[in-house]
Amino acid sequence: MPTHTMRAVRLHEHGGPEVLRYDDVPIPEPGPGEVLVRVHAVGVNPPDWYLRDGMTRMPGETESTVSLPVIPGTDVSGVVEAVAADVDGLAVGDEVFGLLRFPSFDGSAYAEYVAAPASDLARKPARIDHVQAAGAPMAGLTAWQFLIEVGHDHPSPFQKARHRPTALGADTTVLINGAAGGVGHFALQLAKWKGARVIAVASGAHESFLNELGADEFVDYTKNRPEELVHDIDLVLDTVGGPNSRRFLRTLKRGGSQFPVLPGDFDEEETAKLGVTVSSAQVRSNGAQLAELARLLDAGTVRVAIDSTFPLADARAAHERAARGHVQGKIVLTVA
Repeated sequence: MPTHTMRAVRLHEHGGPEVLRYDDVPIPEPGPGEVLVRVHAVGVNPPDWYLRDGMTRMPGETESTVSLPVIPGTDVSGVVEAVAADVDGLAVGDEVFGLLRFPSFDGSAYAEYVAAPASDLARKPARIDHVQAAGAPMAGLTAWQFLIEVGHDHPSPFQKARHRPTALGADTTVLINGAAGGVGHFALQLAKWKGARVIAVASGAHESFLNELGADEFVDYTKNRPEELVHDIDLVLDTVGGPNSRRFLRTLKRGGSQFPVLPGDFDEEETAKLGVTVSSAQVRSNGAQLAELARLLDAGTVRVAIDSTFPLADARAAHERAARGHVQGKIVLTVA
């Protein structure tokens, strides 16, 4: 076993990127159903900065589960260091990646070691490195659960009806807003894998990147309004969300759907009049789905784009990069 302490990034208070502290803390013990992972890389995701900013309650939770100091982070890639007695199928030395304990703020991934539920993990694709693998879990599973298969029966905090993905094929056209970001670039590739025609909406700087990933059409939202250019869409996946999301409803054909990744502001009368559906899901940890995504990553069918990497000790700079926006792919922390 390693020495008894490790370095980890913790929040002792909420605030801007400057509150991220690099601390010495005890190495966690894996509990039942868990393995200890020696972390090689950590993906940076919106819940990390929501927690840092002071959000301590997941949507759907009645009370906060966060006590300070807390180690943020959910996405890891690394090597199994120890295995609880009741865990089958994983052994010391296995390379794994996963989205840990989501939806919750208990991932504790910004660290040299993390205790991870074995069911949240999959084997790291051999074809990609730990940095790329760490960029895949939350964003990749979000795209998967919105577009391919929900994979669970948990009620969504965002709506009563169960989210149902639209069947994607050669006769479907998908518009992806925010196509260059973490979720967006996975969604584009998964829709192409299913044979759909994809219109990618992003700023002009990302055009060649999105064309390389297989976009059939590109709309630069800084120059054009997609809702004026594009019509007869089967599915809009809006990874940006917010109050402007409803303008995309006008691009849909009757019977079409809009999937806001972040709950937007929709008017039921308007959606009924247009004959369209608005549906959202909350991403959940799922090792089995991640194993399916891993096969696509191993085949090169889907790739993880890396915007930038920062050492774990420099998590503050990674959060500052995220705050500047226009991220292309994923921001990842590296652990020596």
